[in-house]
Amino acid sequence: MAFEGLSSRLQAITKKIKGEARITESNMKEMLREVKLALLEADVNYKIVKEFINNVQEKALGQEVMKSLKPGEQVVKIVKDELVELLGGTESKINISPNPPTVIMLVGLQGSGKTTTAGKLANLLRKQGKKPLLVACDVYRPAAIKQLQVVGGQLNIPVYSEENVKDVVGIARRAMSTAMSKLNDVVILDTAGRLHVDEELMQELQNVKKSVRPHEILLVVDAMTGQDAVNVANEFNTQVGIDGVILTKLDGDTRGGAALSVKKVTGAPIKFAGVGEKLSELEVFHPDRMASRILGMGDVLSIIEKAEASLDLEEAEKLEAQLKKNKFDLNDYLAQLKQVKKMGSFSSILKMIPGMNKLGDIKVDDKEFDKIEAMINSMSAEERANPKILNGSRRKRIAKGSGRQVSEINRFMDSFEMTQKMMKQMKNKGNMRKMMKGLNLDNIKDFKDLM
Repeated sequence: MAFEGLSSRLQAITKKIKGEARITESNMKEMLREVKLALLEADVNYKIVKEFINNVQEKALGQEVMKSLKPGEQVVKIVKDELVELLGGTESKINISPNPPTVIMLVGLQGSGKTTTAGKLANLLRKQGKKPLLVACDVYRPAAIKQLQVVGGQLNIPVYSEENVKDVVGIARRAMSTAMSKLNDVVILDTAGRLHVDEELMQELQNVKKSVRPHEILLVVDAMTGQDAVNVANEFNTQVGIDGVILTKLDGDTRGGAALSVKKVTGAPIKFAGVGEKLSELEVFHPDRMASRILGMGDVLSIIEKAEASLDLEEAEKLEAQLKKNKFDLNDYLAQLKQVKKMGSFSSILKMIPGMNKLGDIKVDDKEFDKIEAMINSMSAEERANPKILNGSRRKRIAKGSGRQVSEINRFMDSFEMTQKMMKQMKNKGNMRKMMKGLNLDNIKDFKDLM
């Protein structure tokens, strides 16, 4: 998981700071030394670390903190505020043109994940009511056009391409004409990956930029490359000019140095983050929420947004109707399981819950959900509707059909019975549909202040 090492180190340090009865120059120096080492180990640029530490020290040793009743908590807040600033300060939105189509050009090194990211971005913008067109401008990599067509096909988003044509500027211009005739209000150009030292290919990007005048040039960067990603971003910014960065593989085993350095070095904000392999797993980058996650303070707003985007109110109404009849069977369980799976990795959701870090490193294997699904799907319609009839021979048959052990079926059924009891209690506590509709950001606008 992204920032794993940095997060655990900083959480340990902030816990220690909070425990201090009073902040002195001596214990502050020791703590800041640990923060400095944690950031350097996360591959953050040395000059940036130095500036970060100086800023924290200057604010933490101020009179206001020294006289505070809870100086430790004040210092933790200062560390968080500086982290937010380092990550970009505020959310940076896409520059949508008032005169469509809005043109977004994706650039970057080969292998950074541009083509998949183009699909993810198109998918995200479509959810926001846009009508995107993907454009295959990578005419060099074998099968690059086909890859974009496959991605577009999976999402049911149109792809403009020209087979056996090497004129990238011409392709981009003709794609613009197509977008206007088909009323596509967003055009996403998937350009070829290139080294920043390749003058010919960098010139090609400049020519495309002059020709179609993109409203956004977004650099796609593999977060796994650490500090090298920042150097690449700096070069692309110097030669072509970038308006923002999309970090891919932020869910991987990355130290986080790129995310913590790129805005300061290039001036270009991180606008999106790839948090998984699925075409739905691209998130708007929120510096304040990411800082909260790093410091173990949770990220409830992102959980709510995931729920709003994924959960089906119609399904919630069906479940409510079932509960009113005092009925919650395995069909309902399976429907709810599918709803939760839509929200993404369960492990990543757990990490967004405030206080979960205090329970240690919790690892949840999402494949367990697939096993449960296989078990339920191996049952007959009668068994799913009336789980009480699942005797020994039936459980043996289900185990064989799902490729599991009978003991696993038994464990699952025990946990299902506990869930049944919980759902009945939930029914008695109020209207479920209202609870689902209550997942609205307007109702918790002051929640950020609690983070």
